[in-house]
Amino acid sequence: MEDKLLENLRYPIGHFVYTHAVDDMIVSDWISELEALPTRLEDLVLPLHNGQLNTPYRPGGWTVRQVIHHIADSHHNSYTRFKWALTEDRPVIKPYYEKEWSNLFDAQDAPIEFSLDYIKALHVKLIYLLRGLSKEELSKVYIHPKGNLEVSLMESIGRYAWHGNHHLAHISGLIQRMGW
Repeated sequence: MEDKLLENLRYPIGHFVYTHAVDDMIVSDWISELEALPTRLEDLVLPLHNGQLNTPYRPGGWTVRQVIHHIADSHHNSYTRFKWALTEDRPVIKPYYEKEWSNLFDAQDAPIEFSLDYIKALHVKLIYLLRGLSKEELSKVYIHPKGNLEVSLMESIGRYAWHGNHHLAHISGLIQRMGW
């Protein structure tokens, strides 16, 4: 039972599942979710005080502050991956060690406004880019070296829309459980 509870805390909206039956409407919805992420995140976390921001969203998990900085780091990397796939033929991306990045002092101590402002600016550029992609460009791929996986830009849009919602659910779940 404890394992199931921990799994629900780790993946409150479930795991990302990509199906190749994605249509234009689904991609448009994913882009809209990415567009809404900066505002939804700000609305959720700006009312929190430092003690709340330094609370892990689950036992053994990152603090709310680390999650916010992680979203900025992760979506920064995603933007770069999109650009590589659009300008190179099947580039092999460089993964980053998100757990190690979250242990750096900036992820643990920096004001959340740094990342909130960055996410806002990054998403303006990202949304502009994504809305301008053709079907052919959406089918371009990059190679993730872990498993040598081929990831299309279409799948990546869905994955990062899920990623933002996944972390929003971590934070909102903590807020609800703690009665903040």
